[in-house]
Amino acid sequence: MRVPQSPPSQSHLATSSGHVHLHVHGAESPHPPQPAPWSILRMGLRSRIAAALAVSAGLWALVLVAMR
Repeated sequence: MRVPQSPPSQSHLATSSGHVHLHVHGAESPHPPQPAPWSILRMGLRSRIAAALAVSAGLWALVLVAMR
C-alpha cells in the first residue's frame, strides 16, 4: 500500500557565509516577481526591426565566413 505524500514544501534553506536560516513563503506566491532589466517587448517597433536586422546580418556574416 502506498502512502500519499504531502505536496512539496515551499521552504528553502538559505545559506550565505556560514549563516543558515529558513526561507518560507506560501504556495500562492512561490517567489516574488522580479523586474526584468531588459525586455524586447518594451522596445519600439523601429528598434525591434533594427535589432532583428542587426542579428540577421551578423548571422549571415557568420554563414559567409564559414563557407569561405
